Amino acid sequence: MSNDEKIELLAQLADARAALIKTTSGLSDEQAGEQPTASALCLGGLIKHVASTEEGWSQFIAGNPHRYDLPNEVTWADIAAGTVSEYPQWMVDYQNDFQMLPGETLTSVIQRYEEVAAKTAEIVGATDLSKAQLLPEAPWNEPGGTRSVRRVLMQLIAETSQHAGHADILRESIDGQTST
Repeated sequence: MSNDEKIELLAQLADARAALIKTTSGLSDEQAGEQPTASALCLGGLIKHVASTEEGWSQFIAGNPHRYDLPNEVTWADIAAGTVSEYPQWMVDYQNDFQMLPGETLTSVIQRYEEVAAKTAEIVGATDLSKAQLLPEAPWNEPGGTRSVRRVLMQLIAETSQHAGHADILRESIDGQTST
């Protein structure tokens, strides 16, 4: 395994992050929180979402995978059916990551993303790309499935790039500007 591969993968992830952040250039906090399309997405929320996703995967790489615990006597079928009276906090946090909440600023959202990026580089720098471990138990993960660090980085690159494309559409809907 070459250190060059880590450098290349982290550089590609950095490029995807930069493309996403560039879509917010010159926007106010209010504009970053606007939902200008039929979806509920906003630019600040997209950045929060990718930061949280990256943070979760970085913790997975570090050997601290997220646990998707459910409240007592609640099943995944109950969650899917929407028949629960109280959702687990991690689900509430996940939904909140897609929006700018009161008191949040675009600057603080980007700053957190930059902190997550630095931590990701630190964790990946100390880890073999071939190291694989079990995915946490969740309905969207194959039982007994594993992910290598390399595959996690490729997934982060793909997801961040996809959301950068979403962000371009949102930005153009806000003020006609694009990041290109």
